[in-house]
Amino acid sequence: MNERNRRSGRRWSDGAGAASWTAAILLAATMAEVRAQKVAAEAGAAGLSRQYIVGESEYEERVETPYMPSVLGTQVYAGKKTTVLDLDELPKVIANNYRQALSKTPGLLLSEETTPLVSVGYRGLNPHRVQFSQVLQDGIPIHADQFGYPEAYYTPPLDTVDRIEFTRGGAALMYGPQPGGALNYVTHRPRLDREFSLRTQHVLGSDNLYSTYSSVDGTVDRLGYYAYFNHRQSDGFRQANSDYALYTGSAKLVLDAKTDSRWILSFDGYSEEHGEPGGLTRTPGVNAVQYQVDRNASSRLFDRFELDRYFASLGWEKDFSEDSLLTVKGWGGYYSRFTQRQTGGGFGTLATGNANNIEHQEFYTQGVEARLRHGWAWDDNSNTLTAGVQLYHTASPRVDQRGATPDADSGTVLRDSDREVVYAPVFVENRFVFGNLSIVPALRLENVWQGVKENLNVDKTAAGTALGDSSEHDLVPLAGLGLEYSLPKDITVYANFSQAYRPKMFTESVPTAGGAVANGNLDPGHSWQTDVGVRGQPKPYIFWDASVFWMNFDDQIGTVGSTVQNVGRTVHRGAEMVFELELVGAVDALQGGTGRADDHQVSLHANAMLLDAEIRSSATAALVGNAPAYAPEQVVRAGLIYRWQNRGKVALLGTFVAEHSANDSNAANFQVPAYRVWDLTMEWKVYKDRVGVLAGVNNLFDEDYYSRIRADGIDPAYGRNYYAGLTLGF
Repeated sequence: MNERNRRSGRRWSDGAGAASWTAAILLAATMAEVRAQKVAAEAGAAGLSRQYIVGESEYEERVETPYMPSVLGTQVYAGKKTTVLDLDELPKVIANNYRQALSKTPGLLLSEETTPLVSVGYRGLNPHRVQFSQVLQDGIPIHADQFGYPEAYYTPPLDTVDRIEFTRGGAALMYGPQPGGALNYVTHRPRLDREFSLRTQHVLGSDNLYSTYSSVDGTVDRLGYYAYFNHRQSDGFRQANSDYALYTGSAKLVLDAKTDSRWILSFDGYSEEHGEPGGLTRTPGVNAVQYQVDRNASSRLFDRFELDRYFASLGWEKDFSEDSLLTVKGWGGYYSRFTQRQTGGGFGTLATGNANNIEHQEFYTQGVEARLRHGWAWDDNSNTLTAGVQLYHTASPRVDQRGATPDADSGTVLRDSDREVVYAPVFVENRFVFGNLSIVPALRLENVWQGVKENLNVDKTAAGTALGDSSEHDLVPLAGLGLEYSLPKDITVYANFSQAYRPKMFTESVPTAGGAVANGNLDPGHSWQTDVGVRGQPKPYIFWDASVFWMNFDDQIGTVGSTVQNVGRTVHRGAEMVFELELVGAVDALQGGTGRADDHQVSLHANAMLLDAEIRSSATAALVGNAPAYAPEQVVRAGLIYRWQNRGKVALLGTFVAEHSANDSNAANFQVPAYRVWDLTMEWKVYKDRVGVLAGVNNLFDEDYYSRIRADGIDPAYGRNYYAGLTLGF
């Protein structure tokens, strides 16, 4: 910890504090165990037909497949391509390893880095901070801002996530507005079967990794509670400045979970700091830090990043009948992003400046959303109407300073601006059912106002450029159509066409550089995409999903010279395939059995995205015909998972990515070679549900690779690393 932390107060805890907190929880567990209700643990279903509860309340529906059902909650998924990532299928994912968490997901590219932050791309769209996809936690957006700064620096710890729902292009009509689909983290709710339950997990690993996660939950009479604390820290594998420390926790209360009307109150706190060790190069030169000489070297010794996020939400859910459900959610909170970056240096070279740039962005957010699902009958068919409205507001001051030393945390103010977004979309979908055919038309009216006012900009003043003062209103109608046809043996044909758009960001509405201007006719980016596929689970031990897609993304925004303008169009087309086979169940079926595994399960899975992405038009003629950044022709994932009853899991997971470029110009310095990475992980209960062990080897064969290149150079990926830990439950 250091004096930078005075902006947000003292961190929640240091390592000793985390241990003391856990010890207190253990003591409370011991005292409370004697009054805990003795209810048998819910048995997991075998094979691919496993069932898990959406949340853990009686009123909620179950998901029995690796994709979303046609209707769930207040959402209609019929006709959309979806993936459900059930994290319980894998051994415990440690340190938010998304390479493992996304192992069953085609269509997403993970851009790995040396920090706790996450970057995931979609079908050839830039992965940086998941900025082209909508990212939600329990249906609530968690970007810093949905429009002006759509970067997801915060994501919840995967220990608290029940599942991740991934909806492709149609998500723009369900959640709005990004073209890259939606990732919705569905977090745990309080358990209903006992008054008190505790779990604590402690993991040690390479480079002084220490990770702890402890949670308590239960239901007493009408009130359910769930709370967790998560701390993670490491020195990182780079020679210098790759350390990080993360503290996060949450408290959730559910009132009347078993009734037809319930309240859900939650609070999340998150605080994280890490070093940015800088990029490397393969080209010799003055002050060059070469990848092939030492891939663990650092080129930035003083660059730091801090993130603080404190959010609360209150939801009300009302079941009017089996066919009608209303949900109302309100949320609000504070988000702070603070960076210090030394001046000087270039691509893969040491930063040599004697000063630094300090940037502090704050986001004060409030939002409320209401959604209604209503079932109605027509011609002996059950149809479903969903509709909703959202009101969202963000006020976001930004201050940039120049520090007098490479590690200064304050200095001379260079830029000061106030930014604001008001957003009020209205959306409606209806699932019309005609026997085995479902037709789902959808409409969404995007209504967004964005304002940016510069109070100070010394670069513009020096260049004789007027300070920015922009206020714009966009009214963007979006439409879509989903089709779904049910065939015998649980086989479904689906198709979806939907529109989306990419709103202007704050720095595009009002550029910060001296002399830079935004084109007066600057339009938001527009896209449409379509998916056509067939999926099926004809037997309990087999599942497959195969589809083709086409995405057109026009009016993309970029900078030409000193002008921010609409720069071009890209086309992304390809195919996605998923295959899962539970081998023990398959053998049982061949021998005349039911096809369901009992004690032992051996699951084989593989998925692939085949991608052909191309820049079709551009304000920079030399880019036409290039593949856009982060658009490999193939991304393949495969794995083998062994499970024994509800006691143990062992997984071998592989990720294979073809070569591609990290920028649109396909420059030599930005080429990402193909790579193949394997992870071996294990989780085992050694004494009932009370004591368990877990261990893993990430990058099992020590692949020398990287998947992320930024303006400061190559960001090397982690080599072979290890972890082991202990879990206790009461």
